[in-house]
Amino acid sequence: MPAPIFRLDRRQMLRTSAAGVVATTIPPLATSATEVPGTYLPGTGRAKSVLLVLLSGGPSQLDMWDPKPQAPSEVRGEFSPISTAVPGVALCEHLPKLAGQLKRWTIVRSLAHREHNHLLATHVALTGRPTPIPRGATDLDRVESRSDFPNFAAALDFIRPRNDGIPTGVSLPNYFIEGPLTWPGQHAGFLGAKHDPWQIQGDPNDADFRMQALSMRNGVTLPVLQSRRELLDRLSVSHRPLSAESVAFREQQDVAFNLLTSGKVTSAFEIQRESDATRDRYGRNKFGQSLLLARRLVEAGVPMIQAAMGIVQTWDTHVDNWGKLKNTLLPQLDQGLAALMDDLDASGKLDETLVIVMGEFGRTPKISTLPGQTIPGRDHWAHAYSALFAGAGVLGGQVVGETDAQAAYPITRAWTPADVCSTVFNALGVDPHVTLIDPLGRPHHLQNGTVITPLYSGAG
Repeated sequence: MPAPIFRLDRRQMLRTSAAGVVATTIPPLATSATEVPGTYLPGTGRAKSVLLVLLSGGPSQLDMWDPKPQAPSEVRGEFSPISTAVPGVALCEHLPKLAGQLKRWTIVRSLAHREHNHLLATHVALTGRPTPIPRGATDLDRVESRSDFPNFAAALDFIRPRNDGIPTGVSLPNYFIEGPLTWPGQHAGFLGAKHDPWQIQGDPNDADFRMQALSMRNGVTLPVLQSRRELLDRLSVSHRPLSAESVAFREQQDVAFNLLTSGKVTSAFEIQRESDATRDRYGRNKFGQSLLLARRLVEAGVPMIQAAMGIVQTWDTHVDNWGKLKNTLLPQLDQGLAALMDDLDASGKLDETLVIVMGEFGRTPKISTLPGQTIPGRDHWAHAYSALFAGAGVLGGQVVGETDAQAAYPITRAWTPADVCSTVFNALGVDPHVTLIDPLGRPHHLQNGTVITPLYSGAG
């Protein structure tokens, strides 16, 4: 059953002109699997929220989720595997808490795509599409652009607009910027700034952390804010057509006003309300407290949350791969994810929250040492990498996909970022026929891959 055509009134036409979109098709606002037209797939409509834990830079599949202890020393690395709660499945020795919780998780070991550049791979990971760049482009041509395809949160906000004071998407705790390069895939692309996810810039582990963007200045009460809003509305009345920039700016103001006046999300940022014992369980570090904040956003009803562990270089372990993993990255990941899963499970939220842990690619099977360096590491590798999935109907305690003896290439079906995209929107109950039209008039199916059905069937 095709999704209905979305008819644009004058204001909506101005909005889409500002975004560079000429048309779209929109699904019904599905709230359960029974409201979704088309073919029912495993996991359809099970998720009220999706939490993407992004390990930016490219975590090593060999040294974390897909150990190869029988491989030569120049491949297997310095870590040893340990047994887990799932017989026959091993993880890295520095992930003991996750090893004990593995019955809640499914490991997909056969993810793959073609982009070995961080910027291009990040766009692919967060949108399911390649970055729209010209041939022969430099890195400066690959940065974030309004010609990008919208990321998951932005697309969901476009097809399911809301005005209840809860943002569709929140990303935290930082934007991915490396020198002059802003990595693509982080915003609404051609859909326009109105649909950008809310970006949190700050460390939830700081004692003085508070969400300035969702707080009113001292002395500004709700009645005062409402009065100012009404005055602005009167001053904004004009018979002249609004420019595209004015439309986009005013719509961002509308979103901000709804958030400030609703109070539904502002309390989620009051992380100091959590007990010291709870905060200690997540780890008193930026990543652990970001996961705790992400859990609070799930409880507040935010549909799409992206929590990043570190900045753009954090998991880019060309140098000192094993030292960085052993001393910082894996202990924080292990502790934070274990606390998150315990809390989601205890509250019942895990049944309605799809949790995904992944990077934009993996690391090379062969160990290497960069020129001028003495401590070895691993380089970029997109031919095979791993991700974790849990919640919202995912069957835990299994492995989907298998790689060769060096974790270099899948020897079973390869799953792609497009398949992750389809899995996310299927879990949210989005009509599989939704089509977005880009600025050149080309239609794009939002679910552009295949739902990873073995997550739900156990036939991986």
